Amino acid sequence: MPLGSPLLARRRLGTLAAAFAAAGLLALPVQAQTVMKLASATINDVQHEWQKVFAEELAARAGDGITTEIYPASQLGTIPRMAEGVLLGTIESFITPTAFLVNTEPTLQIFDAPGIFDSPEHLARVIHDPDYRDHIETLALDKDLRIIGAIYNSPFLVLTKQPAPTLEDLEGLKIRTFASPLQIQPMSAIGASPLPLPLSEVVPALQAGNIDGMLAGMPILTAFKYYDVAKYVTDLQFSLIVSVAVVNETWFQSQPEEVQQAIREAGRAAEQAVLPWGITNVEKSNQAWLDNGGEILQLSAEDKSRMDATFKEVSDRILGEDEKVAGEYERLLEVVEAKR
Repeated sequence: MPLGSPLLARRRLGTLAAAFAAAGLLALPVQAQTVMKLASATINDVQHEWQKVFAEELAARAGDGITTEIYPASQLGTIPRMAEGVLLGTIESFITPTAFLVNTEPTLQIFDAPGIFDSPEHLARVIHDPDYRDHIETLALDKDLRIIGAIYNSPFLVLTKQPAPTLEDLEGLKIRTFASPLQIQPMSAIGASPLPLPLSEVVPALQAGNIDGMLAGMPILTAFKYYDVAKYVTDLQFSLIVSVAVVNETWFQSQPEEVQQAIREAGRAAEQAVLPWGITNVEKSNQAWLDNGGEILQLSAEDKSRMDATFKEVSDRILGEDEKVAGEYERLLEVVEAKR
């Protein structure tokens, strides 16, 4: 056989490759590990805590089958961009208040209805009822989103640069809201000027005077040190925020069955685990607000009653406009009453 023959060359290359591999000098191809990016707009709050617990629970169940990377504080973009990313599959998972997904799945606005939950514990009994929780998982499947986490977030408050202890004080103020009709239209009904805005844009808007305040939960206000730009919070006591973690369904279905099951189980385990953490964190955040010179104001009983009546009228109208949304709201209210 000629010394330069292709067959001899291949044999020599094979011998050399085997020798290098045995010596650990040749990197043999390995199967790429699946990476699951977990995105959120917030940090050091119950959404971030859910992500951390979920990552631990998933690792315990799936082992090396999947790895997680957590990106809090809008590291992967503004809220609209992260929502778009999970829809397109460029981000595997995104956790956010339901209001920010209403444009994608209108039925999620039922969780923004005012006055339906008596307490964080009542909210948790509702969304973690086994049958209803299974149903929540499927609410956005036709939009290619699966809900793998559902958690109590915090009560809604309104932050203002000037004290606003009455409804009249809110009239004419430009208030940042979530992008949900059940925040935009109720605020309009009491005379405020609502403006949906990504969280990452709120501080510059407050500093520039482009807005006068915002609707949010206290853990966000303290985590991002809003007391440096506005000192006053009015506790409207009209609604509790529900956050959901969604995954791209096409991506989810591409995973092995055991990984799919691990993701679902980890999500449920994490949402149960973070409930007491979330309740305590709200209490700590309220105290942190006061410790940093902020004030927490309350509406009078008369103003509270008038606001509740106005918000309910607006809510009933909005939730009754679409047959599918109305049906989901009815189903939710049945569980709400059963779990009181």
